[in-house]
Amino acid sequence: MLESNISEVKISYSNKTLKKFRIKINKSSDAFKSFTQSWDMDLIELQEEFKILLLNNANEVLGIHALSKGSTRGTVVDLKLLFVIALKSNATGIIIAHNHPSSNLKPSRSDLELTKRIKKSGELLDIKLLDHLIITKDEFYSLSDNDCY
Repeated sequence: MLESNISEVKISYSNKTLKKFRIKINKSSDAFKSFTQSWDMDLIELQEEFKILLLNNANEVLGIHALSKGSTRGTVVDLKLLFVIALKSNATGIIIAHNHPSSNLKPSRSDLELTKRIKKSGELLDIKLLDHLIITKDEFYSLSDNDCY
């Protein structure tokens, strides 16, 4: 008989934020405020970053995760990693955001395509993409508010 060296996968979940202290997201400006609190505003015009706001079923914030940092012209978004984070957080909704170091709020073609891919992938996992924000130092653009997907 062969001996097996297969390790058992352990799953754990912990959310240390007390329910009474959770921030609720009701509109895109709430999400913008939450994202900017986690962004280094001294670097927002230097390099592009991509972050995920993780939400429960009541649209309460479970946390924010910085998924990637890139160059002055873009960053890579790995959908597998994005959804690993969402699944491990037991999120039922996500809001994604990235900054444009150029301060141009207009979504690029690749921004729109990525948003559609994330929305479609999330539907398969029952994780709803609620919005995609493009952030600059002083303002933001909501793809959801502007019916871009």
